[in-house]
Amino acid sequence: MIQVAKRFIEFIIFLLLLSFISFIFIKLAPGDPVKQMLQVDEVSVTKEQIEALREELKLHEPIYVQYWYWLKRFFEFDLGHSYITKQPVVSELLSRFPATITLTCTSLIVMILISIPLGTLSALYKNKWVDHICRLFALVGSSIPSFWLGLLFIELFAVQLGILPSMGKGTIQHVILPSLTLGIAMSAVYVRLLRSSLLESLNEDYVKAARARGISEKRIFLFHVFRRSLIPIITIFGMSLGSLISGTVVIEVLFAYPGIGKMVVDAIISRDYPVIQGYVLFITILIVLINIFVDICCRYLNPEIRLKGVERR
Repeated sequence: MIQVAKRFIEFIIFLLLLSFISFIFIKLAPGDPVKQMLQVDEVSVTKEQIEALREELKLHEPIYVQYWYWLKRFFEFDLGHSYITKQPVVSELLSRFPATITLTCTSLIVMILISIPLGTLSALYKNKWVDHICRLFALVGSSIPSFWLGLLFIELFAVQLGILPSMGKGTIQHVILPSLTLGIAMSAVYVRLLRSSLLESLNEDYVKAARARGISEKRIFLFHVFRRSLIPIITIFGMSLGSLISGTVVIEVLFAYPGIGKMVVDAIISRDYPVIQGYVLFITILIVLINIFVDICCRYLNPEIRLKGVERR
């Protein structure tokens, strides 16, 4: 109970510090949201109108005062309204979040379908031709920028073959190209990580002892080697999941996919402060929850972690 309370207090302090730092940097960035809202370059407006709107939004106040106003609304579970769409920031985030979740899940499926078979084969057939092919894939995949891979997919499947859409959202076909782009890019890292983890586990003493007792290789691999090898994979997986959910900005912009990544890019361009700040906090909370979930999974997979926790008590 004490550990839970301690982690909760640390999380609140971290959230407040992050919100303050991000708020300061957003405000210090060049540009004027009032002019963006009034579209000064296209519509003739008076200086009085600009100042009136700036005062209405409390942008004439010092930065620390603006942050205090925002912090009070935050503790009332109000992230404000978008300067551009006039919609609540929470509604904006929640309306885009399902699209990002869909892209995240499909990308992870692609990654798992590629990395687990290739990483396992690479470890089981070490230094054989299968291992060389898998390692070559991992090397090439990790060297290719994801946006360049996405452009290749657009050129091949959308422009040349015309079988898949290159932008937008609506059907499962719209998710295929961005999912393949993200999934292949991620799988290159996981193939090498899984291979290394499996090889390390195969050389452990408990594996040799299990073989000496006559346990089948299949059972040893599935219930001992593979399970233990998943611990570093799940740790990195949690980081990848947080990165994906936070908005695969480049891919969402490249494929004009309406997720939270593209939303925050549009907000940055239009100087939509409430949306940017809401995005930062929303993603921070999600990543913290994901890390807690990963920690729980690691404790389940590795009894040593649970035993250490008991000993500390």
